[in-house]
Amino acid sequence: MSEFTLKHPSGAVGAQAAASSGSADHFYMTREHHPENGTLLGFWLYLMSDCLVFAVLFACYGVLGRSYAAGPGGAELFDLPLVALNTSLLLLSSITYGFAMLEMQKRNKGAVLMWLFITGLFGAGFLGIELYEFAHLLHEGAGPQRSAFLSSFFTLVGTHGLHVTFGIVWLITLMVQVSKHGLIPANRRRLMCLSMFWHFLDVVWIGVFTFVYLMGVL
Repeated sequence: MSEFTLKHPSGAVGAQAAASSGSADHFYMTREHHPENGTLLGFWLYLMSDCLVFAVLFACYGVLGRSYAAGPGGAELFDLPLVALNTSLLLLSSITYGFAMLEMQKRNKGAVLMWLFITGLFGAGFLGIELYEFAHLLHEGAGPQRSAFLSSFFTLVGTHGLHVTFGIVWLITLMVQVSKHGLIPANRRRLMCLSMFWHFLDVVWIGVFTFVYLMGVL
């Protein structure tokens, strides 16, 4: 009987070997695993690099912001009440996104989608007013080629506007993902990343409003 089991792996020895092989395969089986904090850490690194970009743009505006080339300055061009309205829209969008995050903690999918939609409306209103301001300046002949002041102004404010545009596209994409798949862990991570990005843009805009518009008018 022992010789039979040695000659034929399908016997007891073979069964043990197969079981051992199966356990080994199971032991070495790899499963795709997403690190719990890997996405957030990577996104923090991205935000720090974005901080450097805006720091350079603010520095350029600080150097060139008084180079009018005998053209109009901020006091003649900026419509401060309109810019204040625009700032209010962006601040409100940050608040509504905060409400969306609170509802995410409660796993309330419908409320999350509602607050994200309101956030997108405020962001779109902000972009609409900014585009109107740019169109008005170009109509008045105050384009970026007019002076170093206007070149640095359009570059700084336009870069922020591009970031808001990207944020709105990202927000719409996440709304589709949440509506299809719900508040799964991957979508919650993405909502957290977009939250950091959106509040970051809010902070940058406060700097733009203070450093560019208020100081420009004064």
